[in-house]
Amino acid sequence: MIAFLKGILIEALPTQVVIDVNGVGYEVLIPLSSFEKLPQPGGELTLLTHLAIRDDAHILYGFSTETERDLFRQLIRHVTGIGPKIALNVLSGTTPASFRAAVSNGDVKALSGISGVGKKTAERIVVELKDKLGDPELSELNGVKSASIEDQKIADAVAALEALGSKPKDAQEAIRMAITMLGPDKPVDELVRAALKKSK
Repeated sequence: MIAFLKGILIEALPTQVVIDVNGVGYEVLIPLSSFEKLPQPGGELTLLTHLAIRDDAHILYGFSTETERDLFRQLIRHVTGIGPKIALNVLSGTTPASFRAAVSNGDVKALSGISGVGKKTAERIVVELKDKLGDPELSELNGVKSASIEDQKIADAVAALEALGSKPKDAQEAIRMAITMLGPDKPVDELVRAALKKSK
């Protein structure tokens, strides 16, 4: 299983990207929600991935966040009649928070407005996912909590660079570059070390 790809963005289209990982070009299908977060071609990129294996092809799907990938997997694994293509349409047509709210409220009309999702499919989504997605308000609070933790991590890393003599603006830019290179899950000390190497 390929859990993620980290490399250089070579080509970007609204529905797919090509990433150079140590000289190997990976074609990855993505939703619009991930396309909007991409760097410019030539920039460093990390995508969480899901590998679908078929008789005629191995297909990689990529996502900017764990929330997007989890929702994609819930759709293809638990909703009858939904494959990767429609699951990507769902992520392209709504946000994870809005989708959870629609499922929780049984809002078939909102779900059937997504490209490729008819009324019957929307009804199946509500029936088969309502108990699996959990409380949308709780999910939203968890998202805010995660964002707050990440913001605190960035602030701590910037403060550490400033203590080592960096100017505030330079420190913020260096940490942003370190997060792009290593990913947001790395601890403060690794982000600071990476930022210092870049500045040398």
